[in-house]
Amino acid sequence: MTENAARSVTVERTSTGHFVATNTRGGTIAFGTGSDSEFTPVELLLAALGGCSAVDVDVATGRHAEPGTFSVEVTGNKVADELGNRLTDLAVTFTVTFPDGEGADRARTILPRAVKASHDRLCTVSRTVETGTPVTATIKDA
Repeated sequence: MTENAARSVTVERTSTGHFVATNTRGGTIAFGTGSDSEFTPVELLLAALGGCSAVDVDVATGRHAEPGTFSVEVTGNKVADELGNRLTDLAVTFTVTFPDGEGADRARTILPRAVKASHDRLCTVSRTVETGTPVTATIKDA
């Protein structure tokens, strides 16, 4: 286990159906039920999947060339069945281009390897989803 392995966020209700998550560094993100433009928790999960891999791939390729295009689409299907509500058929699709040049050629060569490494071992979010982990829910006395 690495030093500072623990991760946490705090979620506070701001009004009916609206919440703010705060990380330990003070960053915040608002979300809600989908009744307005705020992200829903499911959309945040999709963003986390794409964002985690995007960071990995950007670090690997960006040291060689600045991309001309860098977009990640994350899709899934929400189902409700005997297992409960969940997403299936999750897919992370990269659209990345680089300008001409030697560094860009190297970045293009690295891109497929970087996407595979992120999926197979680096991205904590997708690795957690794919391998599964128990989630506990408790009530703490106020």
